[in-house]
Amino acid sequence: MKNTIKKNSSKYTNTMTVQEMYEARPKLWIYTIITIVIVALILAWSSSAFKKTDGTEVDGRAVALSIVKGIFSPNRELLFNLTKEGVPYLLLETLAIAFMGTLVGAILAIPFAFLGATNIVPKPIAIFFRTVVMSIRTIPAFVYGLMFIRVTGPGAAAGLLTMSVCSIGMISKMFIESIEDLDPRILESLDASGCNTFEKIRYGIVPQISADFASTLIYRFDMNLRDTTVLGLVGAGGIGAPLIFAMNCYKWDQAGAILVGLIILILIIEWFSNKLRNKLARGV
Repeated sequence: MKNTIKKNSSKYTNTMTVQEMYEARPKLWIYTIITIVIVALILAWSSSAFKKTDGTEVDGRAVALSIVKGIFSPNRELLFNLTKEGVPYLLLETLAIAFMGTLVGAILAIPFAFLGATNIVPKPIAIFFRTVVMSIRTIPAFVYGLMFIRVTGPGAAAGLLTMSVCSIGMISKMFIESIEDLDPRILESLDASGCNTFEKIRYGIVPQISADFASTLIYRFDMNLRDTTVLGLVGAGGIGAPLIFAMNCYKWDQAGAILVGLIILILIIEWFSNKLRNKLARGV
């Protein structure tokens, strides 16, 4: 029986060489060509002339070329301007909004997380606070931004409030999952020792979840940094407002300077966050 299997397998190997198997592969080139043709048609249609706000027509291809030129030849005066109108100050404001929004959101999310964990509080209480967290998460950040602009007016304050509230929903959800994945034996031993809820949190939970909490905050900070840029488009502070103004005025060199600064900032933050995540994963 074994000899038969070996003969059959060797026969199959001899009949199908690597070259023949390569030539017998599914012919996907036709699908590739069709995809390229469809993408080319869409690009050609989208690059046709469109109308500006004053009714005049602009060639879409010329606009796309201007955007590329603006990115590769940014306005250096704006890029290295250290005043409040310069890119460094706008990036610093964006970074501050994202950082403080993450910090405030994390502080406010901690009570929701512990009160929403079924292994810490009774289930009815946990369900109530989970519903509150879910309600916060259902509203988009853009809507929160428009709401807070009405309260504080345009500026960084509206962006900070928006990022703080948006961070509560996501951070609370991640914290709840980390708390419920704890080793129950530690909590049972603390219960047997007569510890109250605060003591269980202090001595049985915090040492287990500190690394997960830090990783969640790093991830949320990355998200807030990008969301802050988008919120700037509605006037909630940050670098988004100058970017949209430059694009609406067709000042592509200024838009390129802002985009270059934003790309550099995100790359630096991404590098630092990856380093911190690796250290947390190794327990350093």
